[in-house]
Amino acid sequence: MRNEINEAVEYIQKFVDYIPDVALVLGSGLGDFADNVEDAVIIKYSDIPNFPKSTVQGHKGQFVFGKVAGKKVCIMQGRVHYYEGYPMYQVVFPEYVMAGLGIKTLILTNAVGGISDNMPVNTFACIKDHINFTGYNPLIGTHYVDMGVRFLSLNDLYDKELRELALSIAKRLNITLNEAVFAQTSGPTYETPAEIRALKALGVDTCGMSTAIEAIAGKHAGMKVLAISNISNKAAGLATIEPTHSEVLENSNIIKNDFKNLLENIIKEL
Repeated sequence: MRNEINEAVEYIQKFVDYIPDVALVLGSGLGDFADNVEDAVIIKYSDIPNFPKSTVQGHKGQFVFGKVAGKKVCIMQGRVHYYEGYPMYQVVFPEYVMAGLGIKTLILTNAVGGISDNMPVNTFACIKDHINFTGYNPLIGTHYVDMGVRFLSLNDLYDKELRELALSIAKRLNITLNEAVFAQTSGPTYETPAEIRALKALGVDTCGMSTAIEAIAGKHAGMKVLAISNISNKAAGLATIEPTHSEVLENSNIIKNDFKNLLENIIKEL
């Protein structure tokens, strides 16, 4: 894996001769944010050695490098998921590549189902902690000392200073951003109503099919992590309609201007 990471990094550096100030991973329906990048350099995942390919609707499957709000950015316009059939080390491969480029700050975004009552659809959540229900930890496997510590503390996985910055900016912009405990499930099915009731009893506010394992890998690779969620639907059993991917994409489109405004201001003030 270490050699594969180095090969991917070296390929990207042929086109990008600077170290980005921040990396962003854009979730389902949120990829339009990358259209705001100035001096954009686009690199398809399919062109990068060893890089996993995104197969999900709403994920373009490419890096966009350039500038946003005066800062140099590396944006993943779409991610890969465990449910696509990739082994876990490939799911988090992008985080190690971005760290290999010298990036120190990682912003993860996703579309999630709202569970708690203070997580209404078309608002945002700032993840403060998570429960990993995928059944797998991305650090399982061969340990390379130069890639991070073996026994990683996750006490401050979602960086407190970055969370406080995001919350203060959202308040200033009059954008609803609540802190949340997030649960990642494996997917691709949505959770059952019984599973949602169990998650709610455990104190979970939102749930989705990505992000937690990426956050672990990001911190392991030496990056500070912030995670912002779009509440794109109510979780199973909490609404009168069935959750669908189409609903996720439609609601993500509704809030895209607030999402753009929030992210641009966070990037500007990093």
